[in-house]
This record gives sequence, structure tokens and C-alpha cells, in this order.
Amino acid sequence: MDFGTYETLLVEQRGNALLVTINQPASMNALAAAVVEDLHALTGVLADIGTDARWPVRGIIVTGAGDKSFVAGANIVEMNAMDPQAALAYGRRMHEVTLRLEALPVPVIAAVNGFALGGGCELAMACDFLYASANASFGQPEVNLGLVPGFGGSVRLQQRVGIGMARELIYTGRRIKAAEALRIGLVNRVLEDNAALIAAAEETIAEIAGKAPTAVANVKNALNEIAGLNVVDGLEAEARSFVKAFETEDSVVGRAAFVAKSAPEFPGR
Repeated sequence: MDFGTYETLLVEQRGNALLVTINQPASMNALAAAVVEDLHALTGVLADIGTDARWPVRGIIVTGAGDKSFVAGANIVEMNAMDPQAALAYGRRMHEVTLRLEALPVPVIAAVNGFALGGGCELAMACDFLYASANASFGQPEVNLGLVPGFGGSVRLQQRVGIGMARELIYTGRRIKAAEALRIGLVNRVLEDNAALIAAAEETIAEIAGKAPTAVANVKNALNEIAGLNVVDGLEAEARSFVKAFETEDSVVGRAAFVAKSAPEFPGR
């Protein structure tokens, strides 16, 4: 499949993984309008990813060019010229990008190398999980500019770390390092450097690629739905997901292989 060519992004298939690099190192990979539009276009193309096992891409890695910054944040120079309506359109465009990433039937890993501040932290949190290099740092510093999170941080940060910690980080605009982000549950793993970071993300996607594609897609969708529900409604959503899994060929193959003590070959249907 042709993933397209982009002015601000590098897109490279590496085994089962599609590596998406925000390639604007001169601006610390800030989310300028051109970057947002390229991400919007790419996520539109990726929406066609299915669960068929023959599909070569079984996961996405999102990272930033260089070792200094994943995404330093929104482009404040551009924002300084925006009126409220333009700012609203800018924020909603990124909302569309983040929702598309969450809706993909394959895992998306944020490989955070360096700064992930403001919009960068928000982009990372729209991924299924976050791996960070030892020099990574995270924060929602919008209050320092008289602003508030606009790309999903108000929602996703409290889902990741709890409402009390999210409020403290957002109210103070405090920046935290990778070790602290790991401790509070914002990131899953901390790796030594950028090379180890990408390698770990590729290994995880290769591991997930061996699982039933429909099950991965199904449970990702269920977890997204359950995140905002109470226990009773969450259990009902899980039950629907459980029934849906039983209706797939992957489930038939997987259960039969277990009984036969053989390795399953999932068709992705």
C-alpha cells in the first residue's frame, strides 16, 4: 500500500511496524499547521488498515526526528497570530488526528525521544502506550502562556495518571523527566537511548503481530470504550466485545489450535 509522501513526515515500513517520524528538527518537531495537516492526511490513509493477517503492517510507531525532541509542543509563533476561531479549528484538527490514531485496529506506540510538551505530550497520549528514552521529558505547560490544553490533554492525562496527578501537572505546568513519568504510569518503559527506544517498539509490535489480529482490534476498541464508563456499563461493553470475538474465524482457529496443542495460524477474520 502507498502511504503517501509528506512534507513534514517520514514514513517507513520496518518489518511489521510502520515508523512515522515527525521531521521538523529545526522547530523541535513542533506541531505547526503543516505538520497537523500531514498527520491528518496520513491518519486518513491509515484508516484503511484492516485485520487481515496478510496485511504487512501490524503496528505504528510515532516518533520525532533527532534526539532532542519528540514534539516540543504546538507552534506558538503560529498560535500568536490566531484569533479564537482559528485556534478552535487548529485544536479540532488535532482532535481528529488523535481520535483516528485511537480508532486504528493496530497498536500505536509513541517512541518519545526528548521533549514531549503540550501538544507533544497530547499526541503521545493518543497512542496505545508510550516508550521513552532516558532523556525524555513530559509536561502540559499551557498555563505558562495563559492557555489550557487544547489537543486532548485535559481528557487523556487524567485517564493515564489519575485526576489528582493530572490536575497538579496541568495547574503547575510542571515538566517531569522520564523516570517520574514511568513512576506515575504515564509511560510504559524507559530505554537508554533513541536506538534502544525504536528497537523496543519494533519488538513489541512484532510480538503483537503473532496474536489474533481481530482480537487485538476488538480489545483495543473495547478498552477505548470502557475508559469513560462506570463498572456496570464497562462490564456490558466487555461482554459485547467477548461475544464479537467468538464470532470471528480467529477465535475458531485459536481455540482449535489450543485443543490440538498446535500453533495457530490466524487468518485475521
